[in-house]
Amino acid sequence: MVVRLQDLPRRRYGMPGNAACPGCPEAMGLRYIKMALGDNVVLVIPAGCSSVIQGIWPKSGINFPILNIVFASAAAAAAGMKAAFEMMGRDDVHVVVWAGDGGTADIGFQALSGAAERNDDIIYIVADNEAYMNTGIQRSGLTPYGAWTTTTPLGKKEHKKNLPFIMIAHDVPYVATASVGYPHDFIEKLRKAAKIRGFRYIHLHAPDPVGWRFDPSLTPKVAQLAVKTGMWPLFEYDRGVFRLSPFSRPYKDPAKRLPIIEYLKLQGRFRHILKKPDEIKKLEEYVDRLWYWIDALEKAFKPAEKARELLGKA
Repeated sequence: MVVRLQDLPRRRYGMPGNAACPGCPEAMGLRYIKMALGDNVVLVIPAGCSSVIQGIWPKSGINFPILNIVFASAAAAAAGMKAAFEMMGRDDVHVVVWAGDGGTADIGFQALSGAAERNDDIIYIVADNEAYMNTGIQRSGLTPYGAWTTTTPLGKKEHKKNLPFIMIAHDVPYVATASVGYPHDFIEKLRKAAKIRGFRYIHLHAPDPVGWRFDPSLTPKVAQLAVKTGMWPLFEYDRGVFRLSPFSRPYKDPAKRLPIIEYLKLQGRFRHILKKPDEIKKLEEYVDRLWYWIDALEKAFKPAEKARELLGKA
C-alpha cells in the first residue's frame, strides 16, 4: 500500500499550546500516528518528554486520549487496557504505547519483553532520541558510540543496543524501523501493523535538536542522513518475512552510502570525535556489522512462503 499525501487527513493532532521544543521529533511522530490510524487510538505514555509536551492539565496540546504511566509499566498497562476493550466488545480500538528509549530499552524492557513473549495485541512504538532527554540528557542503552551526554562527557564507550533485532528474536508478528525524516514510510508501516493481530513493534528514529546539539530546522535532514549513511536502516519483519524498505534498499551497497562524517558533523554531541579517525572508524565498523546482520536476515527469511511455513505462520 503506497501512502499518498493527498490521502492523508488534514486534521490537527498536535494542537497549539503543546510544550514541545522547536524541531521536536516526538511532536512530528505523534501527528503521524493519528494520520495513519484515525481516531480509534489510545496512547499509553511512560515518563519522558511526551509526558511533558502534552501541556498543562486539564488541557492538552496533543489530540489523543492518553494514559500516562510510570517508566517500567507501559507495555503491561497497554496489554491490560487492550484486554479491557475486548471485554467491552471494542476490538476496533488500537492501544499504542508511545515510549522513549529509556522507557523501552532500559527501565521498561522487562514489560516490553513480557508483552512480546505473550504476544499481547498492542502496537509498541519507541520514539528513539538516543538519551534520557527529559531528565537532563543522560546516556541510555540506545545512545550510540562516541556520543556526548551529560553522563558520558568524553563520549559513550559502548555501541547502541540493537533493539529491533532483539524484538525479532522474540518471534512477534511484526517489527519495523522508521524515521521522522520519512513520514510516508512510517505511516505505511503503522497502517500495515494495524491490520495484524498480536504484538507489533516499531522503532522510530527521532533526532533531538536539544540533546544532539543541532539547529531545530534540521530535524528532517539529520533523520534522513542517518538513513543515507547506513546508520539507521529502514526495514520490516512481517510474520516471518524480512525486507528492506525502499528508502534504504540502495544503501545495501556500501558504495552508495554517504560518508558517516556527513551525519556526525551536524551534531554537537559528536564534535569531540570529528578529528579522531579511529573513533569514526569504530562507527563505520558498527555500520558494516549492522548491514552484515541485515544481509543474513534477508537470506534467512527467503523465500517468503518457505519462511512462513517454517515458522508456522503461513
